[in-house]
Amino acid sequence: MKIKNFVFLLVLFTIFTAQVEAETRVKALKGQTVYVPAYSHIYIGNKETPYLLAITLSIRNIDLSNPITITEVSYYETQGKFLKNFIEDPIELVPLSSTRYIISQKDTAGGSGANFIVKWKAKEKSNPPIIETVMIGTQSQQGISFTSRGEPISEAD
Repeated sequence: MKIKNFVFLLVLFTIFTAQVEAETRVKALKGQTVYVPAYSHIYIGNKETPYLLAITLSIRNIDLSNPITITEVSYYETQGKFLKNFIEDPIELVPLSSTRYIISQKDTAGGSGANFIVKWKAKEKSNPPIIETVMIGTQSQQGISFTSRGEPISEAD
């Protein structure tokens, strides 16, 4: 009886670890639309005082072999209103290269719920880029910084 239980647990463990391993593999794609949270300010204190932040949107091609093309970088405010398009023409990122876009600390138009939509494509299936925002602000002798990672909302055909 003990051997049967051991074999059952071993089979169950093998199935579980194989499933986890399959889920953690990188899925190569030909493109995505990615939502990236950003914050032009956050609120501090009991009076909800705005604390202004500079935003850096970073797009990093982590594929070792293939270039990717950035086709859209759009900035939206808290209520979903379009504010700015950062690129006129597509931008190619060769393997292991990156690009960035900056919203100054003085620019409060995005609000606490600002976001970017980034679209990318590739000729060959490629590792999806790392797309994130870095927010940083300083006031008096206090500083704050944090990041937000993009979330894919659709894949290219």
